Amino acid sequence: MKWLHPYWVFQVLLLAGTMLSAQQPAKVRLIRSDELLVDERFNKDVQRLLGNVVMLHDSTYFYCDSAWLNRGTNNFRAFSRVHINVSDTLDIYSDSLHYDGGTRIADLYGNVKLVDNRATLTTDHLTYDRNSRIAYYYNGAVIVSDTNVLTSLTGHYFTGSKEAYFRREVVLTNPDYVIRSDTLKYNTTSKTAWFYGPTTIVGETDSIYCEDGWYNTEFDVSRMKKNVYVLHAEQVLWGDTVFYRRHPAFGQAENNVTLYDTLQNIYVKGHYGEYDDEAGYAYVTDSALAIMPEKNDTLFLHADTLWMRTDSAGKARLMQAYKRVKFFRRNLQGMSDSLVYHFPDSTIIMYREPVIWSDSNQLTADSVKVVIANNEIDTMVLYNSCFIISRDGPDSYNQVKGRMMTGYFRNNEIVKIRVDGNVETLYYLREDNNALIGIQKARASRMIIFLDSNQIRGFTYIDKPDGAIHTVSELNTEERILRDFKWIEGRRPMRKEDIFVW
Repeated sequence: MKWLHPYWVFQVLLLAGTMLSAQQPAKVRLIRSDELLVDERFNKDVQRLLGNVVMLHDSTYFYCDSAWLNRGTNNFRAFSRVHINVSDTLDIYSDSLHYDGGTRIADLYGNVKLVDNRATLTTDHLTYDRNSRIAYYYNGAVIVSDTNVLTSLTGHYFTGSKEAYFRREVVLTNPDYVIRSDTLKYNTTSKTAWFYGPTTIVGETDSIYCEDGWYNTEFDVSRMKKNVYVLHAEQVLWGDTVFYRRHPAFGQAENNVTLYDTLQNIYVKGHYGEYDDEAGYAYVTDSALAIMPEKNDTLFLHADTLWMRTDSAGKARLMQAYKRVKFFRRNLQGMSDSLVYHFPDSTIIMYREPVIWSDSNQLTADSVKVVIANNEIDTMVLYNSCFIISRDGPDSYNQVKGRMMTGYFRNNEIVKIRVDGNVETLYYLREDNNALIGIQKARASRMIIFLDSNQIRGFTYIDKPDGAIHTVSELNTEERILRDFKWIEGRRPMRKEDIFVW
């Protein structure tokens, strides 16, 4: 058997003693008291301390009016004006205290107040773990940090990182808004709150709902996820992810975005959107879709980008649709390069190669203005290079050209069209049994077209026309169409889903 050198034996014993000493908790030391009483018949390890008591454990000082100190178990109970001086920036006060020197855990009762350089926490019962530097409460507490007041039924406060976790009936009250949540984390240094459940943020001019995200209370900015809902003035904004700034109001939404104007009853959808109250605009792009519910129908409109412009009061004054505009409703469809909807006078203007389809009629012009009254189309005006085409048969079309056309509606159906300036017509005349009489070609300065169920039933020339009726054999294929004829039925949206196909 090989024996260790005495030097190494001494080093092993010294190391073991050091480790054993490190594992043993420090003893609670009595620094001072006015009186010290010991009753050996009761317990010789228990000391009764009275008056201006000061005790020290590690680097933490404990103050109170009276205490029972048990040297055997290394713990004590303190009463009246209890004060724990944890560090230069952390103090805890209460009516009474139980402290365990072995676990370094303090239980404080009655008028508990934890004060650090960032916040003040008050409650009736608090547990403070000196090892983890975490304070726990289970019966409700209030934390005041600058202008923010936070309350909840349960929670814990990390005195090292200055973070508080709140659970059950959480309320954060600020002079400008109130936040309510089921679970919330708040950092008193960054003044940021994180949400981990259903949360509402209600201010004087806006309200927010989300189920995940954060809010910086100093700069009034937030980023929210999961079922996000932001209401500001007349607009409501939804999105999977929303960045929102309160002053001045600015929102940025991504994925499944919906902007709803409550006053105009218009929904604008897409996958990316922004709202800027100060600049007076909101826009949605990436599969942008506007939905306008009406009395007996709904209009669906798509464009590359949809803009909502607001006035100084935050009310929508116009909607702008840019690039590749298409819209659909059951009895009216259309397309153009761009479109503007003026809300104050309820007018829609289509720009650059607009096309409107109504039943079997195709209407084109340089630009088109539609006037809405009582949520129904009242009149429609076509400006310059106006052209109406309606199919008569597989290879035959009734056609009307003019400089300006005005369509009059009843119950959202065209009942009359007035054509003014350089009127040209080509019309297939038929018997009641649909037998062809001939093809009428004429020119005039003005005319009126009458429709029933969106079908042309007749027309009247206001001025004497210049024209004739021809047989089919008298006109070749080119002569059966007017100049600038363009039939684009293949691009017509037949369903609301077709508005996304250009």
